Amino acid sequence: MPQGPKAEPTPAAKPQAAADARELTRQRVVDAAADLLAREGRDAVTTRAVAAAAGVQAPVIYRLFGDKDGLLEAVTEHAYATFLAAKHVDVDGRDPIEDLRAGWDLSVEFGLANPELYALMYSDPHHGATSAAFQAGMEILMGRIHRLAAGGWLRVDENLAAGLVHATARGAVLTWLSLPDGQRDPALLTAMRESMVTAVTNEKPAVQESGPAGAARSLRALLPEQTTLSGAERHLLGEWLDRLAADG
Repeated sequence: MPQGPKAEPTPAAKPQAAADARELTRQRVVDAAADLLAREGRDAVTTRAVAAAAGVQAPVIYRLFGDKDGLLEAVTEHAYATFLAAKHVDVDGRDPIEDLRAGWDLSVEFGLANPELYALMYSDPHHGATSAAFQAGMEILMGRIHRLAAGGWLRVDENLAAGLVHATARGAVLTWLSLPDGQRDPALLTAMRESMVTAVTNEKPAVQESGPAGAARSLRALLPEQTTLSGAERHLLGEWLDRLAADG
């Protein structure tokens, strides 16, 4: 039987189709730039080379990203998202200190496997810091740190602990990548990781030791999760616990 004419897209469907096509093109350009970066380095990521690799005209890149810096920022976001997709937190069964080690190892392994992407991510102290993927990754790290604090394992406050974890992983990767192949000793990475663990955690849960500081840190970590006290009472108790923890 002869088929009738195909239905025309509704007016509401046309903008969505255009937005979908734009997003597919944008992702294709980002993927092409990330591939060039990984294979040939940052200098190879020119608008002409990326356009050719993505099968688009150079003006498309300017319309989508503004300029080369905008494209590199998008590639940075892509890198953080790739890293985030590989992260996993076992919130139930694992020893929280082993979980901390595993997270540190995962971060370092990503940097060593993706040196050009990693260098781009940290080429500027603020580069990528506002990335949604970066913020989500930091939330995972803070979750690990909070588990340590709640269990009485944390030697320092949570923000300092997160800074130490992040700084040592970043330093380990950048130091390793700066060394000639013949001088890359895996013992360096192990030593840096264990130094971080020693600086951040106690050998035993602090709540099992004498003195108020460890117990204060543990209770401070759990304070937001309880509902018995009023907001004002929690705030006052939080100040007292902070003073006790600092005194230790």
